[in-house]
Formats: sequence, structure tokens, C-alpha cells
Amino acid sequence: MKVVVIGCTHAGTAAILNTKKLYPEAEITVYERNETISFLSCGIALCVGGVVKDTNGLFYCSPEALNELGVVTKMQHDVTSIDAQAKTLVVRDLQTGDVSNDSYDKLIMTTGSWPIVPNLPGSDLGNIVLSKNYDHAKTIIEKTQDDAIQNVVVVGAGYIGIELVEAFEMQGKKVTLIDITERVLAKYLDEEFTTVAEAEMTKRGVTLALGECVESFDGIHGKVTTVITDKNTYDADLVVMCIGFRPNTGLLSGQVDMLANGAIVVDAYMRSSNPDIFAAGDSATIFYNPTKKWEYIPLATNAVRMGTLVAHNLLAPTLRYLGTQGTSGIKIYEENYACTGLTVELAQDAGVDVRVATVTDAYRPEFMPTHEEITMKLVYRSADHVVVGAQLMSKVDLTAIINTVSLAIQKEVTIDELAFTDFFFQPHYNKPWNILNLAGLEAMQIASAEKFNEVE
Repeated sequence: MKVVVIGCTHAGTAAILNTKKLYPEAEITVYERNETISFLSCGIALCVGGVVKDTNGLFYCSPEALNELGVVTKMQHDVTSIDAQAKTLVVRDLQTGDVSNDSYDKLIMTTGSWPIVPNLPGSDLGNIVLSKNYDHAKTIIEKTQDDAIQNVVVVGAGYIGIELVEAFEMQGKKVTLIDITERVLAKYLDEEFTTVAEAEMTKRGVTLALGECVESFDGIHGKVTTVITDKNTYDADLVVMCIGFRPNTGLLSGQVDMLANGAIVVDAYMRSSNPDIFAAGDSATIFYNPTKKWEYIPLATNAVRMGTLVAHNLLAPTLRYLGTQGTSGIKIYEENYACTGLTVELAQDAGVDVRVATVTDAYRPEFMPTHEEITMKLVYRSADHVVVGAQLMSKVDLTAIINTVSLAIQKEVTIDELAFTDFFFQPHYNKPWNILNLAGLEAMQIASAEKFNEVE
């Protein structure tokens, strides 16, 4: 079996390593545009902030390691075209310019995604950078260490943007955060959580330019000096664009089914509409359990699971994808946040009628020396009381709790079941009624009150 893998970040690396384990005799060739593989871009902000000292630590695999396994690893090779019917592809060596042809029995598309870069006036000015790969990381870190760069503008208030804002601020830079939405992290957290995050950033001198749209950039001597929005202008020595990602799937355009944004539509076994072409990671759709729909949610956790599933299903549909809840977490200064599934706003957008229950309590007994608060918000469907989302925040790192809710969503647990699920108790860690039990009980009380009102 001849297997060709295009792209080698999280999904690609997982697919290759597992394919080699399951099919030792398979002939595997990987084509990668870059010089490196398996780069954890989520660590860029940690490097900028000085938490991680060496960017080389953000790699967990290498071309040399793949070569040692017998994988033909073609770095700095760009696949320029694919003929899905003939099962052939054309490849260009980016170092020599040489062009060659290759063929496959099974094709694994793990080409990932690329930052969305709007074509705005002045966007070609120097010091306007992206935050995605190893080269971007080196560029951002280098510019952060330049004393001439004092005013930093981050465009995009998602996870990457927020983490960079904190990192730049901690390095003594004057930071402005711009986003077209009215709140930070609007796709992940409801307003009562984002308000806390925004207040902390503002307190530390970060300028929040929310509800504003970048229209152009101005500069001098070829470098950016100003970001112009529909409402204001902001000084900028450095601009980091992180407004989202688009699947990098143009090679298969018109040859397999895709969403409007280019994400390759896959089935529960990671197969595209062409059964010999598999896709995983940021280049593919995911099954989102809270809405029961195939959607696009680019996360490293999704990527490694999907890449592993590709390997198991190469010859026959063997291991079914369980879907995802889009579970994630972030630390913003001293506060820890985590979320899974639908927020109230996302539920409204998806047409899902939900109710919420929010509880705030000491995370462990008040007789303990410290007993900081945790706030948990539970989102559940009105019709059947099935849990479809949750958010939490606390100064103590209790983010792992959200993983339990993720499983509850996947298994369609109701608020009644969650209220009486067995969780351990030990005063160092929690209370006899776990915070998840409390959230379930609160949701039950709300549901009972609604039912009583209906009867009246």
C-alpha cells in the first residue's frame, strides 16, 4: 500500500506515526512545505512572554525521527496539483525548483489551515505579521525584543490574540486589541466571563478597541505606523494579525465535497467523498455533538484524534469518530477559564433553545486555609434537559473539570443525571457536593420552577 501524506503538523504527524505502527510494510511518503514539522503554535505567546525560553521545545517530532521509521520525508516540497481520478500528484522542490510526479493508493490530506489575511490598503507594510508557524514565532519574538517597538496592535480577540496581548503587556509594550465583535473570546465564553477578562486587561493598561473593524494601515519608510479602523486610529510599531483561519485545501477544490470555507467534508471514518482520500485536522470538518452537525472547529486536540483515526480506517471503516465538543481552556493573568460545547450566544445562532444554571461557590470547604471561588455555568436544552455546554472560571486551576462536562455532552447526560453523578470528596480538592453536582441541582430547580409556572 502506497500512502502519501500532504502536510505534517498535528494531524499529519499522528496519521503517519499510527499508519507506520498499523501497517509496517506500507510505503509512506510525506510532503511538507516547511523546514519543520509538529510545531505547537499555541506556545508562541508563551515564548513571547518569557514563560517558555526555547522555541525548539515546541516541537514533538522531527523529520529525522520520521526518516528513522522508514517514512520518506520530503521537506520543503510543495504539492502543486492533485488528480484525484488518476491518483497522481505534481510536486515542486522548493530548494532546487525541480518538478516531479508521484502516485498513491491512499491520500491523506492534512494540509492544515492558514491565517485569514484581509486585503486591506497598507497590508503589505513591514512589521505586519501573522502568528501560525515556527517562522512567525521567531519573527514575533525577535521584534518583541526590539526596544524600538513599543506600540503593539493585535487584531483578533480569540485565544491566540488574547494570549499575545498578555504576553506583549508583560514585556512592557503598549498594547491595543482590536476586534469587530463587541466582546473578547465571544465564540467561547458568555458575557459574564468575558467581562472579567476585559476588566483585567484594561486594569493593566491594554486598550480594548472592540466593535471596531480595521479598514487600512498607514506607514513610513515601508513599515507600519498606524492602524485605521472604522472608528479610530491607533499607533503601531508592530501589528499581529490573528482574526481566524481558513482551510488550506485548494489542491482538491472541485474534486471532493467541501464546506463553503473550503473545509473537506469527511464521514465518521475520516473519508472524503472520494473513498481513497482522507482528511483530518484544520483541513477537514468535525462532527460537533452539541448540534449534531458537521462544522469547522480547528483545534490541535481535534487534529491529533482525527489523524489517528485516519490510520485506523485506511483499509476499512474500523474505528468511528466520536465527535467533538470544542473543549478548550485559557489562562488570562490570574484567572483560569475553560469551556465546552455551546454558549448561550452560540445556541441562539444554531437555533437551539437552551436554559442555563450558574453557580458560584468555594471550590473546597471554607475551613481550609484557602478556598477560592469557582463559577460554573451549565447550558442545557430546554426540551429534554440534556447538557450541551458549560463554562467555568476560577483563580485556582480547576479547568480539568470541564473535561467531565465534555464527556457528559458526548454521552447526552441530563441535568438530573449530572446532579447525582458520583464524584469523590476530599477537603484538599472539593466539597461533598461537587461543583458539577451543584450546577445540576441548580438546573433542576430552575426547570422545576418553570414547570410549576406553566401549570399555574
